[in-house]
Amino acid sequence: MSDVATFEGSSGHALRDAPAAAAPLTGLSISSTRRVADVEAAWRAFTAEGVESPGQIYDFIRLWIEAHEIPERDQLFVVAALNGRPVALLPLWRQRRFGGSFYGWFPGTHVGCGAPLVDRRRLASMSAGERVALWQAVGRSIKGADFVYLRAVPQWAAGLDDPFAGLGRAQEVELLHRAAFASWEEADAVQRSKSRRKHDRQQGEKLAALGEIVFEQMRPGDVVGPVIEEMFRQRARRFVAMGIKDPFAAPDIAAFYRESVVPGSGLDVRLHVLRLNGAIVAARYSIAFGDRLFCLISSMTDDAALQAGSPGKQSLLRMMQTIFDHDGFRVLDLGAGVNDEKRHWCNQHLPLDNRYLPLTGKGRLMLEVAGLWQTARRRIKTDKRIYPLARKLRGWLSRRGGDAPQAPAED
Repeated sequence: MSDVATFEGSSGHALRDAPAAAAPLTGLSISSTRRVADVEAAWRAFTAEGVESPGQIYDFIRLWIEAHEIPERDQLFVVAALNGRPVALLPLWRQRRFGGSFYGWFPGTHVGCGAPLVDRRRLASMSAGERVALWQAVGRSIKGADFVYLRAVPQWAAGLDDPFAGLGRAQEVELLHRAAFASWEEADAVQRSKSRRKHDRQQGEKLAALGEIVFEQMRPGDVVGPVIEEMFRQRARRFVAMGIKDPFAAPDIAAFYRESVVPGSGLDVRLHVLRLNGAIVAARYSIAFGDRLFCLISSMTDDAALQAGSPGKQSLLRMMQTIFDHDGFRVLDLGAGVNDEKRHWCNQHLPLDNRYLPLTGKGRLMLEVAGLWQTARRRIKTDKRIYPLARKLRGWLSRRGGDAPQAPAED
């Protein structure tokens, strides 16, 4: 059987090994538990200096587990300690697909990236070889599945280049897009040209000509239920138009987002809403942590009469002005993938890796099959003749309760 290194994903990048050899690391111990409460204290200590993703927030994962009713047997929390002091935590969810099983991040594609929790200062004090030894030891300790699949892991995190080298093999897949500014004035000067400002002003005038515009920020404790429901309805209509399955339609996903805005959830959710004559024409769901705001969902009306005023872009413009000047945020994370709003506003573009670690012979085979499918999918996406047909097929399958085939390693 060929080695898993032959795997190529949608980006076309081949898998790569750690750039440095493992170096001796004394005092290292690895433990694990299947109860999230057991690691709460260490988890909160790790995130005291910030996070790279909402998927690293303890209350986000606790709520995700509750909403999805994930049994303890399918949860795994691996803790690495040096001389008895925790230095890293890997939270994993075991899922089953196509006759096998894999461990991956809990929120999957619902967040822009995922990463282990670490003691940043302790990790920075290690050599590259010692960090490789740390993650190799963590990988060897994982049992109970065929492979580990960690999607969208940042190549740069915790102030380090490639801090997770050694945790399986890596493959660059896409970019994470962030707007990082000290103020709205800086964002405006850096990201908006004279022609861009004129275009935004013209769109705003067209929208204002249709009635009264109100922009507001809402938080848990406000009456946010109707906003969440309208946001889901707008997204659902968009997915129908695109011919793809609605990722927010599943009851457990919807339950998670509804529970996240309930006071006492532990999450600092911000809803930015643009209304025209009282009706919601654009909305954004974000989670705040420290000086960072992570936008997870955006929606916009599909009313053709409003398109000339671009409610979505007008809403984001007002959101940028609000968060950088009035709320004290310094980073807006808009997630992975490319669209106009990311091109217009983001000045940071961070490479992301998928990381793969086979644990059994079956796991190696499953990753090989996944590689064939991912390569085929990449070719379909880049072929202008085949791609429209593939979208129609996927839409047809989705309308009949199924979906297009998925790679075994996809969340």
